[in-house]
Amino acid sequence: MGPWRCLLLLPLLAPALRAQQQQFMEYVERRITLLEERISQWHDQSSRYSTELRDFKNQVLGMLEAAEKEREALRAEAEGAAVRVDRLEREVDYLETQNPAPPCVEVDETLMDKQVATAKQRKNEKYTKLTDCSDTIASVRAMKILKRFGSASGLWTKDAAGSSEKIYVFDGTANDTVYVFPRMREFTLFSATRKAARVKLPYPWVGTGHLVYDGHLYYIRQQGPSFQVIKFNLANKTVVDSSVFPAEEQIPVFGLNPSTYIEVSADEEGLWAVYATKEDEKNMCLAKLDPGSLDIEQMWDTPCPRENAEGAFVVCGALHVVYNTRLPSRARVQCVFDVSGTLAPEDASLVYFPKRYGSHASLKYSPRERQIYAWDDGYQIIYRMEMKKKLEV
Repeated sequence: MGPWRCLLLLPLLAPALRAQQQQFMEYVERRITLLEERISQWHDQSSRYSTELRDFKNQVLGMLEAAEKEREALRAEAEGAAVRVDRLEREVDYLETQNPAPPCVEVDETLMDKQVATAKQRKNEKYTKLTDCSDTIASVRAMKILKRFGSASGLWTKDAAGSSEKIYVFDGTANDTVYVFPRMREFTLFSATRKAARVKLPYPWVGTGHLVYDGHLYYIRQQGPSFQVIKFNLANKTVVDSSVFPAEEQIPVFGLNPSTYIEVSADEEGLWAVYATKEDEKNMCLAKLDPGSLDIEQMWDTPCPRENAEGAFVVCGALHVVYNTRLPSRARVQCVFDVSGTLAPEDASLVYFPKRYGSHASLKYSPRERQIYAWDDGYQIIYRMEMKKKLEV
């Protein structure tokens, strides 16, 4: 087809092309309008969702604030209830001490009279040993300072008869809460008491002469001028037995520890009590205790003076008294009294403890470990002992 023919067709095709172009533009405009409507719809929905989310957030914040206020109110009520329960327990304990049951008092007085009479009959007799233990301390083999915990006076120990690894800590000379650590590691590594369980005793203790023996705590309670030995079961947290110590006009047993009137000690033979009375105020007395009934099985007057004494413990039936000076120096075992008579005082070794911060507030001998748990001016120390046979000393 020639050029002149194309020129003739252009006037005929132009209207058709304009019609197609107009339709295409209308189609594009419809699509754009639809897209704008969808964008507007999405914007409206997004705004509505944002508003709902903001309202929900404000509602949740309000609920959290209300819950926090309720938690604080419940905590305050719980603290108030705990204070009231503690006050009620103390009032009950006070009423029990002020109004003891008359029949129990009569029975206790009768038993105490029999106990005193039996003990006096056997006073200063030679002791018949229950075991074949014939060891005595030769020297302090090693010393380990674990940490500093609590006040200047107190005691720490393990169960002297059982196999438990628990550590029992008595902070101070007058308290009613014992800290119990599951193992030595927890006691050594942590400075706070958050790893310790707390055992609240029914009566406060006095002094630092207490002992854990075969799952029971034997501790001293003061009632006016007299003193009680309380046997407390550590498993079920109850008092198993108690006994008024059969000694009149007691005085502090150690010259350097005026708060301790009775020192309960354990060795291979069982339980012992070291005490002092005004009848012979210069020297100490020793008694053998029955761990089951708390009866006094036998009593002795010892030649060990109270002056400058800071602590004592029993090893294989022999009382070892540790002395110091009011100006701190090296503590030493300077008096040994053997109840079986197999070790003469002059044959005993003069045992020195390394010089530390002050004088010992407590010394607890562990028969199964052959070491001493000591409390010195708030420092907890372990002394490992070198032992010898009595005949070889």
